[in-house]
Amino acid sequence: MILIVDSGATKSDWIALAASGEQLFVTQTLGLSPEVLTREVIEDRLANNFELSKNSQEVRQLYFYGAGCGTDRMKTFLKGIFADFFPNAKAEVREDTYAAIYSTTKIGHQGIVCILGTGSNCSYYDGHQLFQKVTSLGYILMDDGSGNFFGRKLLRDYYFHKMPQDLGIRFAKEYELDADVIKDNLYKQPNPNTYLATFARFIIENKNHPYCRGVIDKAFQQFVNNYIMQFELATKVPIHFVGSIAHFLREELATVVERNDLILGVIRRRPIDGLVEFHRSTI
Repeated sequence: MILIVDSGATKSDWIALAASGEQLFVTQTLGLSPEVLTREVIEDRLANNFELSKNSQEVRQLYFYGAGCGTDRMKTFLKGIFADFFPNAKAEVREDTYAAIYSTTKIGHQGIVCILGTGSNCSYYDGHQLFQKVTSLGYILMDDGSGNFFGRKLLRDYYFHKMPQDLGIRFAKEYELDADVIKDNLYKQPNPNTYLATFARFIIENKNHPYCRGVIDKAFQQFVNNYIMQFELATKVPIHFVGSIAHFLREELATVVERNDLILGVIRRRPIDGLVEFHRSTI
């Protein structure tokens, strides 16, 4: 059995294939980012999934693409957990950027591939190798244009009284905005980045409000400036995007991309489908 996993900070999509390429099952767990989760939490999330527990002995190959897997230390950390849970499997752990690349770009084709979901990232793919100009320092300092970026912006503007009154009233009705609740989720509960990203739904649903239009436009322009424009070939190759933010704000994203004389490529909400096709082609 072959397991293919696309793991973001919020959720992880799992698809199991037989050696012939036939799909055996599809399942989902919460996100397994090693940067923000302990070994115990990750083990619990694996063990509490029926399909994974039931088939843990049958897995022979695991391809895991995950947020927070950009360093050797994090890769080794996850491989140790997988070695115990899937004792008969050979595990390959790569950062989620590779999932974005394999699901949007054909082997041998150049492109810049961006992630805009709970977090954000950007890489250049020369057709064979991946190159990054920006080393991520995590959601507190980076993740421009991401779900948690929008969540931070909304909360700050609400508390600094910079959000328009009509929108602020709506925001307060939809979310629990008590300061103690917010601080508990940010500083005491696991996955504070995922918590922040839950507020992004509000900006998507109200994207036609002048305030939200301005926030979205500035955030995407900041992402272009800080991430995409780092690459000399930025205006010469397609710019691909994966992630829920890119998907649900595709029109606003396209406007910013085109305004900067960039070539818009594929926008895909979930890279897992493209990943499966990629791995089927290698069986």
